[in-house]
Amino acid sequence: MRWTLKPKPSPDKIQHLVQTLNVEEIVATLLVQRGIETFEEAKAFFRPSLSHLHDPYLMKDMDKAVSRIEQAIANQERILVFGDYDVDGTTAVSLVSSYLKTYYSEVATYIPDRYLEGYGVSFKGIDYAEDNGFSLIIALDCGIKSIEHVAYAKAKNIDFIICDHHRPGDELPEAIAVLDPKRNDCSYPYDELCGCGVGFKLIQALGANRKQTINDLIPYLDLVATAIAADIVPMTGENRVLAHFGLQVINSNPRPGIKALTHQVKKKTLDITDVVFIVAPRINAAGRIKHGNHAVELLTEFDFEQAQQFASEIEKYNADRKGLDQQITKEALNQIVANNEEERFSTVVFQEDWHKGVIGIVASRLIETHYRPTLVFTKSGEKYAASARSVKGFDVYNALEACAEHLEQFGGHMYAAGMTLQAENYDKFKMAFEKQVQETILPEQRIPEIEVDAEIDFKDITPKFIRILKQFEPFGPQNMTPVFLSKNVKDTGYGKPMGKDNEHLRLFVKQNQSAGFAAIGFGLGNKMDVVTHQKNFDAAYCIDENEWNGNTSIQLRLKDIRA
Repeated sequence: MRWTLKPKPSPDKIQHLVQTLNVEEIVATLLVQRGIETFEEAKAFFRPSLSHLHDPYLMKDMDKAVSRIEQAIANQERILVFGDYDVDGTTAVSLVSSYLKTYYSEVATYIPDRYLEGYGVSFKGIDYAEDNGFSLIIALDCGIKSIEHVAYAKAKNIDFIICDHHRPGDELPEAIAVLDPKRNDCSYPYDELCGCGVGFKLIQALGANRKQTINDLIPYLDLVATAIAADIVPMTGENRVLAHFGLQVINSNPRPGIKALTHQVKKKTLDITDVVFIVAPRINAAGRIKHGNHAVELLTEFDFEQAQQFASEIEKYNADRKGLDQQITKEALNQIVANNEEERFSTVVFQEDWHKGVIGIVASRLIETHYRPTLVFTKSGEKYAASARSVKGFDVYNALEACAEHLEQFGGHMYAAGMTLQAENYDKFKMAFEKQVQETILPEQRIPEIEVDAEIDFKDITPKFIRILKQFEPFGPQNMTPVFLSKNVKDTGYGKPMGKDNEHLRLFVKQNQSAGFAAIGFGLGNKMDVVTHQKNFDAAYCIDENEWNGNTSIQLRLKDIRA
């Protein structure tokens, strides 16, 4: 691990906030690091408001989308709400379909089969629409590159409305409306929405057309917050507002499906991390192990007992998913060693019987051991399919674009992508990808980094400071949980390794004469020798609240320690 202390912002900007907000210098520093420099910006940050959401009609083609949906309703047409099988797609489908069904009955949903149809809009889905009399498809979290599919549908007199958030190609599909804030010709003020977020803007526009206010749409925000958390989009602007109010819904009055997934959790209040690690993997497990339809059934069910039944089935899929990803990770790590590939610049592995539903998770796991851009391939029909994950700062999408001659299709983001290729092109692609990464990755991108926001002393960790830190939530990309550095701390002698293989570390740490704190270091069990005999060490950590038996205490979550 390399520790990088973020540059301290301009003293003038810090002092301006210290005076105008009446906060300590450390709080002002954290705010300026997040681009918040004025009283008004701080007010918007600390007091998110639904009034901060933009007018949905600022999005290119929104008027066309609303007009076509209203026309479909007036003409009693059948509407098919189509979405991808991951969390963002299934929440988006649940959101738009359940909203439309509040006033129109001719609405159905379609999630493509991960294994038979693959990612995005499918010809099979369009055939299903034709066979069942649907004349309008609303595609969510997919479709921005589905030029052939939309043309195929058009030939069958089926119209498309696309709601996507992925980067468009050079050409847009000939849909009735293409809602995507990343379109070059779209001047919408915020372009980091997830797919479910774009779906929410659509129902916001439909609601405005029906004289509804934003308050009428609050019950749908539990779905939007779940998608924002799962899709790892920036926690800024509209995303932060939607996540803030969505968490309130999750904690006060969630839909039965989400309540069924969380009701056994002992915590009084769930935060965004709980959504990432408890809710999202279970929703995802349906599409990974069985079918994404199961997730939509759960999220659109309004009877709690029935939702609990769906949730218990999804719990089984999630347990299967965990077993598979552990087994495949082990096999992939063995393959890297067997092929003498530990020193490469990239990881590209393949085994034809690996479960397609977990290869993305496996790619992330492999990066924990071999820190480099990683692709995990498996057989999908006659072709090979892969999930890609990247390391901080390296754009894996651009690297795939440079190797596109060997690929059949690919899509995704800077840090995550998917692709397919012909079996005979696998070795050529593997060589080309390694060469591309080797030529473009920076030396520092090959070492995991801990970005430290600020150095503080334990005496700075006061109840007031913690109260203010809590108001920085919800955390996520571009508003990450602050990481602090404290030097010359020591364990009071109670430190011990913990966990099944002693892989974690539990300490009680003090600094000078300050009050001590419990500290836990996940994956740091091998650093026990750094803390023994009350030796001084430096700690990089986040500040957590730990709930146990109804009591809440402060706990330091160690990111790393060093002598």
